[in-house]
Amino acid sequence: MTWPKLIKSATVTAICALAAATIPQAASAQVAAVSHKSPFNCGKTFNANNWKPTHNPAGSIDWQDYNGDGVNGEQVRATAAGTAYFHDAGGTSYGKWVEIRHSDGSRTRYAHLSSMVRGAGGSMSVAQGTAIGAVGATGGAKGPHLHYEQRTAGGSMDTSPTVDGVTVSLGQKKPVKSTNGCGGGSGNPTNPGNPYTPERACGSGYAVIDSAALAGGRTYLLYNAGNGNNCVVTMKSSNIGKSTAVSAFLEPQGERRATDSGNYGYYAGPVRSNAAKQCVRWGGSVGSSAYTSPFEHCG
Repeated sequence: MTWPKLIKSATVTAICALAAATIPQAASAQVAAVSHKSPFNCGKTFNANNWKPTHNPAGSIDWQDYNGDGVNGEQVRATAAGTAYFHDAGGTSYGKWVEIRHSDGSRTRYAHLSSMVRGAGGSMSVAQGTAIGAVGATGGAKGPHLHYEQRTAGGSMDTSPTVDGVTVSLGQKKPVKSTNGCGGGSGNPTNPGNPYTPERACGSGYAVIDSAALAGGRTYLLYNAGNGNNCVVTMKSSNIGKSTAVSAFLEPQGERRATDSGNYGYYAGPVRSNAAKQCVRWGGSVGSSAYTSPFEHCG
């Protein structure tokens, strides 16, 4: 079986030795108002382990393997909408981690990520289900898992967090099946009214590494590790099925920009280009709402 079944309590503390002293803690605090989904793709089941008494901070969840399904490398998604902030603690504590601040002031944290869709210091608006990174073992982790927290607006821990309708109290370990992105039958967690997803538009082998919100849609940057190609697509979330102005573009540094623009019902793109070991500028528009990135995602 995988490492979590063999781990000893002392090691657990080392794995998630977080900077708890900087944030007040209250075991009785409860996150209210915002409803959270599982941080994984629709239909995925993983164990939610609320360690006791040695997990730090108390009430945080370690998402681990379930029935032979490995969590390592799984895409991590926002459990609720908000603004995501990206951090890198290096080889200690959280490692690569994301905090999402929600509309009611509460927060969620996602730690030990192998990768993030934006670099440390970046931020972005996210919907429930927006991809923010991938499960790994960075920082103080001794094996791959997702460290997850729900906190109040004041920073106190919810010691019995609820995800996808399952409450996991201190000392409990429960399998949770994700319904994140299952709504609407579209398979698109950030845009259930649109039958297409960025991955479907760009094709097999592409995964979202970044995105930006637009009024009436979202533009996405994807990467195919197999061939070194980037792909950009802009998905509509309003006037779906009606022909309205939408565009997508991709510009490897030092090369000509490739653009797809027109009146489309569902999305613009895909625009693809080989950009291995290159910085790229990318973006798109829906109507008059537009986004242009700096040159980024180099290498």
